[in-house]
Amino acid sequence: MNTNVVENLTGTRDRLLKEISGLSNEQLNKKPDDGTWSVAQVCHHLYLSESVFTQAIIYGLNKNNGKKANPKPIQLAVDRTQKAKAPDMVVPGDEPLELEKITELLNQSRNLFFEFYNQLEDHSILKEKSTKHPLFGYTPLDQWVDLIYLHEERHIEQIKEIKFLL
Repeated sequence: MNTNVVENLTGTRDRLLKEISGLSNEQLNKKPDDGTWSVAQVCHHLYLSESVFTQAIIYGLNKNNGKKANPKPIQLAVDRTQKAKAPDMVVPGDEPLELEKITELLNQSRNLFFEFYNQLEDHSILKEKSTKHPLFGYTPLDQWVDLIYLHEERHIEQIKEIKFLL
């Protein structure tokens, strides 16, 4: 297993959970304005995204004609000055969520990813295959893995902004 990947995923998730711990249900579910997600919605988006990313990586690995793609500038995922519209499949719902449910969902998507990732005998195969990303186009699967924690970093900053506005 790639230790850096595990450390990055674990470190980012720890920062996310620390950022939302201690928030009341009202704080978790309050939107600063109509055009902004609540903290709970951001977390629900992260759960949905990680689940979709894991499925996309598995799909890319299983494609017989999967082509190798050039690395993409995925660090842009952390840049909050670059706005991105979430694809419909990862847009969170409007229903309020309690901290316990948010944590359960985040653990579920992470456990699903690690279950897949830990079964890979050779992680270098992830550099050799790709699948299409909504923002970056055909992206090597190892970068999809990195995007899980980079995307989470982006949204930790968004959560900090939301908390400041509340």
